[in-house]
Amino acid sequence: MTGRQILLKTLLQQRHWQTYKTFCKEYDKAAKSVDSTLRGKWPSRAQLHRWLSGELKGLPYSDHCRVLETMFPGRSVEELFSLNNGEVPAPRIEVEPPKSAGHVAEVCPTSPMADVTAVFSSRSAFASAYPPSALFDTAREINAAGLSLNVLCQGYPDHQLKRLLESGTKIRCLFLDPQGSAIRAREDEEGYKDGTLTTLTALNISMLTRLKARLAPEAAELLELRVYDETIRFNILIVDGATCMVQPYLPQARGVDSPTIVINDNTAADGLFPVFDQVFTSMWERSSPV
Repeated sequence: MTGRQILLKTLLQQRHWQTYKTFCKEYDKAAKSVDSTLRGKWPSRAQLHRWLSGELKGLPYSDHCRVLETMFPGRSVEELFSLNNGEVPAPRIEVEPPKSAGHVAEVCPTSPMADVTAVFSSRSAFASAYPPSALFDTAREINAAGLSLNVLCQGYPDHQLKRLLESGTKIRCLFLDPQGSAIRAREDEEGYKDGTLTTLTALNISMLTRLKARLAPEAAELLELRVYDETIRFNILIVDGATCMVQPYLPQARGVDSPTIVINDNTAADGLFPVFDQVFTSMWERSSPV
């Protein structure tokens, strides 16, 4: 099976459990319901790699099998370690948007040709299914580029950001320059005449700058703030180098009304994750420090 994706790997990607830390957390949840003594007995990082790469000969130890079948109800361990033949059911969003939101996520089937997990009709619908706490609470790396970056600056508490940084999380924020011409052009396009976007962006930068000043030097180094002055095209949020949220900026429409695409890196040769990862990297390299 070497070099071929197995069903277990596909299911982990669908549930956003593919990072080692998240896998161990979910393993412990299942182990608790099977046998409390199995908590903390998750496979080593190297073992998990062998599981997901198809290098395992036979099946894992019986205790692992019991926990895996609890993690994925209705799936036998033999099925979990079988080749993914493209007939895997489409992934389901774990947190359903409230009916009052009036928007529904369009869930995209997994295929070897793409890595799109879900598409939402607006940013507010996306936020209902993926609240900031779910995105950031266990993150070890956050890269964000856009206009005002409200999801981090307005949607996530200061003390939580401080906790992340003090625990070693690296955060890179790339704002549209509040002193530049591109943000004024965007204000004109959205119909703002009073500098609303300029003021909000400057406020968010100031908030993070003050937070950084309160941190110990080693934690402060983990928070990097930059600005760019270019026509704004995308809001990009990448968490742990594995999950990417992309929102295009539409003509004459507020950012909150933009559709949102959720992408999970599955190493597909023609997937979208590396495309937007490179867009962020390129913008970051052209930007200026705050």
